[in-house]
Amino acid sequence: MISMKELAQHCGVSVATVSKALNDQSDIGESTKKKIKTAAEKLGYYPNAAARSLKTNKSYNIGVLFVDEANSGLTHEYFAAVLEGFKVEAEKQGYDITFINSQIGKKKVSYYEHCRYRNVDGVVIACVNFDNPEVIELLAGDIPVVTVDHIHDNCSSVLSDNAKGIETLMEYIYGKGHRKIAYIHGQMSTAVTKARLTSFYRFIETHRMEIPDSYVIEADYLDVSEAAAATKKLLDRKDPPTCILYPDDTALIGGLNEIRARNLRVPEDISIAGYDGSRVSQLLNPRLTTIRQDTAAIGRQAAKKLIGTIEKPKTTFTEQIIVEGELLLGESVGDA
Repeated sequence: MISMKELAQHCGVSVATVSKALNDQSDIGESTKKKIKTAAEKLGYYPNAAARSLKTNKSYNIGVLFVDEANSGLTHEYFAAVLEGFKVEAEKQGYDITFINSQIGKKKVSYYEHCRYRNVDGVVIACVNFDNPEVIELLAGDIPVVTVDHIHDNCSSVLSDNAKGIETLMEYIYGKGHRKIAYIHGQMSTAVTKARLTSFYRFIETHRMEIPDSYVIEADYLDVSEAAAATKKLLDRKDPPTCILYPDDTALIGGLNEIRARNLRVPEDISIAGYDGSRVSQLLNPRLTTIRQDTAAIGRQAAKKLIGTIEKPKTTFTEQIIVEGELLLGESVGDA
């Protein structure tokens, strides 16, 4: 790696000119800028992080607050893929990633205090309990924040189009002749569940369907055991559903196990549908009908929005960015 002085000597210009070119200042010509930037890339010049921070008053470090209640950590396929998309875009724009927690060494601190300790320029928050006082403190603070799959008044959010996803899934299932559709949904405390459930009930109302309240059961996301127990309740009914929607593709496996334990076939005896479009959904037999969420786009949009808020706070709107998913037809929904 070469120094700025060596880069200036190579280009036959002053150190000040190199600095202006690399910082896109307008008082030097475009041809000179291009020449210097090309040389910098070719020769492997990288500005010193500490010097850059002093000059711009930014750390070029973004915090990631990710607290998975299901304890699956970064094996949580959906959020891991979202964070990968976020990381790729952030690094492309010259930012590093730091995971935020509630401890510095052995000392217990709040999330906000940890952000201050790490001197992050902004934070993306995903998969947390937004009623947690520490999360509320962080959202109310002066650090730029973008949330994923949660709407908050103080900051921008990036969300998968959960309402549209359920509507698309229901339209397909309805088109296959199903009128007795049950929905095992995730935790009611999440904005994701509320959006999906509202969309489910709206579809029922619009199509004048009569669905018993007992067809709608709560089970935690990613919880195979709870999904299996909910499936058992539905199949034990005198009037079982002809199709069951699950909170996600992983939880669905618990339901599928319960169905097969009764020697029932999918989709001949009962149809099922998932959500997320995980890798495993397309490896199951039969292939799962599900909604694939565009995780890369969600992560990318979150990074762009957060960096825009950090770099141009006066001209960046607080907004909700909605990212559409895609219906994967699969083979798990048959004709009713």
